[in-house]
Amino acid sequence: MATRPKTVQTAPLDAVKRAASVPKTQKAAASRKPAAVKAISPTDRKAGHKKQKTIRDSFNMPASDYALIGDLKMRALKSAQHVKKSELLRAGLKMLAAQKDAEFLAALAAVDSIKTGRPPKKGK
Repeated sequence: MATRPKTVQTAPLDAVKRAASVPKTQKAAASRKPAAVKAISPTDRKAGHKKQKTIRDSFNMPASDYALIGDLKMRALKSAQHVKKSELLRAGLKMLAAQKDAEFLAALAAVDSIKTGRPPKKGK
């Protein structure tokens, strides 16, 4: 039995040229969309509301803060509650959003600022 070769779709040449002419900073800004603020409850979802789009992002944090995530996950497991890292971070965001301005600013002041970007390679 002969198999058909797979067809490959390519973008038109003018679209490729236009994409190449746009600076990287504009491409990155155009591809990012603000996250929706309102959370949809499971009952609303059953009533016909659409599920929110998830956004993938990456960031840096000190090793001590990363270790806190593991400690909090273990704390949740002791209470018979399995939790993912993203769920912990989202819960923390909701707690910060619920705080008064003074408490929020105090929490921000307690966090050290770190350099953004990728860490340098160890071989250099």
